[in-house]
Amino acid sequence: MSTFAKPENALKRAEELINVGQKQDALQALHDLITSKRYRAWQKPLERIMFKYVELCVDLRRGRFAKDGLIQYRIVCQQVNVTSLEEVIKHFMHLSTEKAEQARSQAQALEEALDVDDLEADKRPEDLMLSYVSGEKGKERSDRELVTPWFKFLWETYRTVLEILRNNSKLEALYAMTAHRAFQFCKQYKRTTEFRRLCEIIRNHLANLNKYRDQRDRPDLTAPESLQLYLDTRFEQLKVATELELWQEAFRSIEDIHGLMCMVKKTPKASLMVVYYAKLTEIFWISSSHLYHAYAWLKLFTLQKSFNKNLSQKDLQIIASSVVLAALAVAPYDHTQGASHMELENEKERNMRMANLIGFNLDLKPESREVLSRSSLLSELVSKGVMSCATQEVKDLYHLLEHEFLPLDLTAKVQPLLSKISKLGGKLTSASSVPEVHLSQYIPALEKLATLRLLQQVSQVYQTMKIESLSQMIPFFDFSAVEKISVDAVKHNFIAMKLDHMKHVVLFDTQDLESDGLRDHLTVFAESLNKARAMIYPPTKKSSKLGEILPGLGEIVDKEHKRLLARKSIIEKRKEEQERQLLEMEREEESRRLKQQKITEEAEQKRLAAEYEQRNKQRILREIEERELEEAQALLEEHEKRSKRKGGKKPILEGEKVTKQILMERALSEQLRERQEMEKKLQKLVKTMDYLERAKREEAAPLIEAAFQQRLVEEKALHEHEQQQEIELSRQRHDGDLREKNRLSRMLENKIIFEERVKSRRESEFNQRRAEREERINQIVQARKQEREALRKKIFFVRSEEERLKRLREEEEARKHEEDERRRKEEAEHKAKLDKIAEKQRQRERELEEKERIRREALLVDGPSRSSELPAGPEPGAAAAPAAGKYVPRFRRGGTEGSAQAPPETDRWGGGSGRPAPPDSDKWSSGSARQPPSDTDRWGSGGSRPDDRNPPSDRWGGGSKSTWSSSRPRGR
Repeated sequence: MSTFAKPENALKRAEELINVGQKQDALQALHDLITSKRYRAWQKPLERIMFKYVELCVDLRRGRFAKDGLIQYRIVCQQVNVTSLEEVIKHFMHLSTEKAEQARSQAQALEEALDVDDLEADKRPEDLMLSYVSGEKGKERSDRELVTPWFKFLWETYRTVLEILRNNSKLEALYAMTAHRAFQFCKQYKRTTEFRRLCEIIRNHLANLNKYRDQRDRPDLTAPESLQLYLDTRFEQLKVATELELWQEAFRSIEDIHGLMCMVKKTPKASLMVVYYAKLTEIFWISSSHLYHAYAWLKLFTLQKSFNKNLSQKDLQIIASSVVLAALAVAPYDHTQGASHMELENEKERNMRMANLIGFNLDLKPESREVLSRSSLLSELVSKGVMSCATQEVKDLYHLLEHEFLPLDLTAKVQPLLSKISKLGGKLTSASSVPEVHLSQYIPALEKLATLRLLQQVSQVYQTMKIESLSQMIPFFDFSAVEKISVDAVKHNFIAMKLDHMKHVVLFDTQDLESDGLRDHLTVFAESLNKARAMIYPPTKKSSKLGEILPGLGEIVDKEHKRLLARKSIIEKRKEEQERQLLEMEREEESRRLKQQKITEEAEQKRLAAEYEQRNKQRILREIEERELEEAQALLEEHEKRSKRKGGKKPILEGEKVTKQILMERALSEQLRERQEMEKKLQKLVKTMDYLERAKREEAAPLIEAAFQQRLVEEKALHEHEQQQEIELSRQRHDGDLREKNRLSRMLENKIIFEERVKSRRESEFNQRRAEREERINQIVQARKQEREALRKKIFFVRSEEERLKRLREEEEARKHEEDERRRKEEAEHKAKLDKIAEKQRQRERELEEKERIRREALLVDGPSRSSELPAGPEPGAAAAPAAGKYVPRFRRGGTEGSAQAPPETDRWGGGSGRPAPPDSDKWSSGSARQPPSDTDRWGSGGSRPDDRNPPSDRWGGGSKSTWSSSRPRGR
């Protein structure tokens, strides 16, 4: 980290690095300077350094560096010069926006340049290859390479600035301006995701502002300027959300505005409220909340009528007609009919919430809140005079749908009114905040309402009706649509009807004999008879027995009623007084806290200002002393030069102590003496010049007067001559204009004919070009449809082929898996068999070894007696006859006769002992206890050879383990 004695040195170093192309090193040097604790006092060079720093950050797209630097600079100049921070941030945003616009224009220029390389070919070969390899077009590639990085950096710039300014009361206007520019960025480039994030960021800033109220530089929302800025930001957010058609975000913006107003308990201006309710109408209409849409229109009508002095009668009629039609478009039945308790509670809570948003009532009590409904809305329209302001067609439609009983002619009378109403509307000239009004949007809902009214009235008159007759009475919809409408109405108990498609009839009012309609008819009939009887035979007034018994009962009841009303009003006043006292206490506590906070802030500011002033005074005193010393030295030198020039003596005597005061006094006295001499010379010169100038003027006065009189005579003659010439020229111009008019009047008819000919020719040419353009557009549309169809077929084929290959791979893997499982099972079975065979072989070998051991022990015991019983001179090669019941070795059993040989003992594999005796048979004489090595010893303890499937015979014979004895007789 490099250190600099002055900030200017760091700036010079950064410029040197930039000149040699090392911008990253220059940025790092400035970053080290800004983040250093050595330069924490604001100076003018720091502002220039920050300008260069943000320029480097923008050039290199280093958003993190820019954020760190701005945060450190905010700490430095927050209390001293906050205007400098504002200028730096504005410069930062200007550079980021300019770079993004340059990248966008460069991408457009590149795209246009690519488009005009070859006027005959549609696409270049390299563009086709790149589009097939990367899957994107040239414009998408250029946007991704050029435009997207700069747009990301611009978005990061807006977020950084908002984060830095979120809790700064001195830069609220800059915060609002940044938010507006960010909204316009999202609107211009259709950035819906970034717009949602921006709204969430601003929402979190306001929440943190209310959460941490003890911050030092926190904005005060109770101030009118701050409140207006925050409201303007929210209304701009609302406008951009509706223009981007982000209706959920628009509704959240409405809730933000309402929450802000509830927080500060102040209603905004009427112009803002008009925008508020205008956007509410759009949001509720998109969400199909027709009841709230109608209430929002009513509020909008009230505001326009009360505060818009320029509202014309035509615009007032259109707005009133919109209010009435919006109220009529609400369904005439309750959608909560038959709902569960939880759904009813949710609907009640939703109604209360919407009533707050629509009515903007801040201190409304829950018990006095009226339920929003269609009937109450219509009655309110009549009572407030909205109906009288609407057009005549709307009034007639309201009268037909709400008060007339015309079961057969209702739709016939409603249809022409709807056709007239659909043509009304347009842009309002005197109400610019209200969106363009189109009454045709209410036509489907009004047609549905007319259908429901017709079904309701027909159900009161008829019990059965053919489906064809009912379809003819409703020209708006097909019978399938009428059937859906009637099903919904029956579901919500608006009408009672059934459809019998087998008989092609409609059955009305089939619930009970004592239906609502029948009871209503009887009640109306009874009331009519009573009125007629009262008119024919008026009743005579009889004295009440109760009145005779209690003559003062009426007065007592009235007094009690008044007393109860007075008590209720007193209770209400006490409640209101208590609430007012609580509010005043809270307001006083808040004001006390704010006052204490303000006193603390003022004391801190005074302390900082005093320290800053003290440092300035000390610096100024040092500068004054240095300047005085330099001036005294200059005066001394000048005095020495002047005294030398004049031949005077030295001003300072030898041995005299030279101080600054002495130098100043001598220099000032010398200057004073010279100034006095100069003033005397000037006074003498002024007197001489005064006398000379006075003499000149006395001599020139009569000459000037004579010249002036001569000039007057000449100018008078010149004026008369010019007047005469002007009159003559005007007469000549008038005569020429008359002649020109007479000459051109003869060509007027030809001019009109030529003009008509040119207009007709241009009109025919325009019609021809328009037809060609429409034909060309149709061809392009057809070509694009064919391209999309081919692309869809290609995608379908590729997907089908991939699915087939995937299915084949899965089948091959399953087959391989089954084959491996079968092979593993066979190997396991074969191994088990081999293990069993080897175990049997080892068992047999153990038995043979046991027998051989027993035999060998017997031979060792009976050997001498046997040898004595043998004949003395046997023939070589002759074998002795085996003794009965005794073991005879093999070499004794093998005599000369081939038939007398004993059959070899076979092992389990069928092998015989046909091998000859080993040559070194002396090793295995009867006197030795050793045995020849077996296969068990040779191949290990397992007892099996490497190839267990075909084991060979025993090494020394056919599998027997016989002990070899000596071939010589013991006598020799």
